Amino acid sequence: MGSRSEREYSEKINEIRRKLNKRTRKIRESFGKIEKMKVDALRKAEEIKRSGERDIQKIERNITKSKDLAPESKKRLSSEIMAIRSQIGQEYTDLKVQISETLVPV
Repeated sequence: MGSRSEREYSEKINEIRRKLNKRTRKIRESFGKIEKMKVDALRKAEEIKRSGERDIQKIERNITKSKDLAPESKKRLSSEIMAIRSQIGQEYTDLKVQISETLVPV
């Protein structure tokens, strides 16, 4: 039987090139989706942080205005507010780090 011609080999090479380009495009599209998801996750984390801080500020104002609470109670509640503020900040930082480390090679 006869051997393959240069044209046949060129066609095979071009087919491989097309497949490679198609796979590369799909992978890049996947990375684009991942980046979009990361941006959305960062936005949601920021939203959670702001929402928590707003809620805390409301409670803090109400505690300050309250005439029924004893000074000791206000002090304890203030301490709890500081703790929850710290927790919100820590969780926000942890989420940002986790999101930013996603798909970063080690």
